[in-house]
Amino acid sequence: MTDALKRLSDEGVAIWLDDLSRKRITSGNLAELIDQSHVVGVTTNPSIFQKAISSGDGYEQQLTDLAARKVTVEEALRMITTADVRDAADILRPVFDATDGQDGRVSIEVDPRLAHNTTATVAEAKQLAWLVDRPNTLIKIPATKAGLPAITETIGRGISVNVTLIFSLERYRAVMDAYLAGLEKAKAAGLDLSKIHSVASFFVSRVDTEIDKRLDAIGSDAAKAAKGKSALANARLAYEAYEEVFSSDRWTALDKAQANKQRPLWASTGVKDPALKDTLYVDELVAPNTVNTMPEATLDAVADHGEITGDTVTGGYDQARADLDAVKKLGISYDDVVQVLEDEGVEKFEASWNDLLKSTEAELSRLAPSEG
Repeated sequence: MTDALKRLSDEGVAIWLDDLSRKRITSGNLAELIDQSHVVGVTTNPSIFQKAISSGDGYEQQLTDLAARKVTVEEALRMITTADVRDAADILRPVFDATDGQDGRVSIEVDPRLAHNTTATVAEAKQLAWLVDRPNTLIKIPATKAGLPAITETIGRGISVNVTLIFSLERYRAVMDAYLAGLEKAKAAGLDLSKIHSVASFFVSRVDTEIDKRLDAIGSDAAKAAKGKSALANARLAYEAYEEVFSSDRWTALDKAQANKQRPLWASTGVKDPALKDTLYVDELVAPNTVNTMPEATLDAVADHGEITGDTVTGGYDQARADLDAVKKLGISYDDVVQVLEDEGVEKFEASWNDLLKSTEAELSRLAPSEG
């Protein structure tokens, strides 16, 4: 069952699970995925936590205790989510130790309502790192314009970061620049750069969803021929940018100080269009020193019928450019697409967080002890 997953790992792709819940931790399922399915990391986001906590499975006792203490709903939510991340980090600690800190990581996101506030994002990143208190945590910071200086500041303080919600090639280059600036800041402060890690979460499937919707509206033969190609093209050109930045003179100076490269992480790799192969964004994004974070359905699909045939990225840059050019010639604005996706991404996570606050508040009220 796991041959394809093993081949993927052997090609230099770290397999991370894009999901977390208390039931997954306590049932032994996470440990089983690590043991049998080559999973070496976990990512979370507000939507994942909303689904997990709203199911109620495994959270009743902690919610009862929090209700008895009359904590605020924001504090309750942070206690619950950081507890899950801490427990997952402990399960993944042997992987972390075996890979010298590269994998065995669990990501937790700053409050999505702070996405456009640099100072508050940095403060939240510091608080989350302190609350979880595990060396194998990554703090997720969105790649908004306000997020970029927050990335630099957080890395500069020695806190490892997963940069999320990256859609455009221009913004991805800005993210890598922010990471290098953070490393330079950490180096100037005398911090050990070998202990600082980062991944850059470049979103995949949503690019096809948005562009293909616009291609369908055009409806021509050329538009139909261009469908299902933009997301892979965009991701491959991101990897080209990664290769360029991490072979630059600026990087070489940091490399000599034992800094770690910021690995590209393929996010949103569950295929949304049933006309496309369900393992497309795994099979076609195999490249050294990358991460692919998959929902469990995609992980199972790859294990069952994934076609891992070696590096499917580094030879395809000219074709990738041609695929994006074909979309541009049809009148679809790349800049507009990626801005829409970033705005929607932030809004979606904020909506999930607000829904989670409401449902958690309702549970705290239900479980609150009667006075007297």
